[in-house]
Amino acid sequence: MALPLCRLYLITPPRLDDLAAFGHVLAHALDAGDVAALQIRLKDVPDQIIAAAVDALMPIAQARGVAVILNDRPDLAAKLGCDGAHIGQDDMPLAEARRIMGPDAMIGVTCHDSLHLAMEAAEGGADYVAFGAFFPTTTKDAATRAEPALLTGWQADMLIPCVAIGGITVENARALAAAGADFLAVSAGVWSHGDGPTAAVKALNAEIAAGVAER
Repeated sequence: MALPLCRLYLITPPRLDDLAAFGHVLAHALDAGDVAALQIRLKDVPDQIIAAAVDALMPIAQARGVAVILNDRPDLAAKLGCDGAHIGQDDMPLAEARRIMGPDAMIGVTCHDSLHLAMEAAEGGADYVAFGAFFPTTTKDAATRAEPALLTGWQADMLIPCVAIGGITVENARALAAAGADFLAVSAGVWSHGDGPTAAVKALNAEIAAGVAER
């Protein structure tokens, strides 16, 4: 069966105070519909906290064929055996991340609203580029606002997959899937959904499918 043209990319909540409880929530969410990847994104916490999160969540994700990506820290991602890492413009350079993680790891790069940054990342060997924020977000302070046309333009000229991120919810996901996103990165839109994360994953997959059908 062919993979969908656009897939869901989950990002953990910014805090995980009860890993066991979140692990149960995560398992149910991943079982609710297609999810390509889980990014573990924990800012300003000690390495041992990140390591504990990876140890608890990676088996849950990988057992379901979901890649585990660690935010910001290629060094720790390599040490912990993650499938990949996601780096920002102010993090470790892409070439250094690749050297640390090896040729087979998945490395994504934040490119904000810049085609120039995205082309540099693609030429440097990134596995995907991330554009955003497309909508207001409470998960992080987004310095840039990207437009859906950026996704369409990228798809017309480039082969490297693009991720749309920033304020994505069930209500606005369809337009980004229709515009050409390969992945929709969602955090609060799943974990804070009124009907719960399982319902959110189901609804997002339905909206993604509808959006792809509009291309």
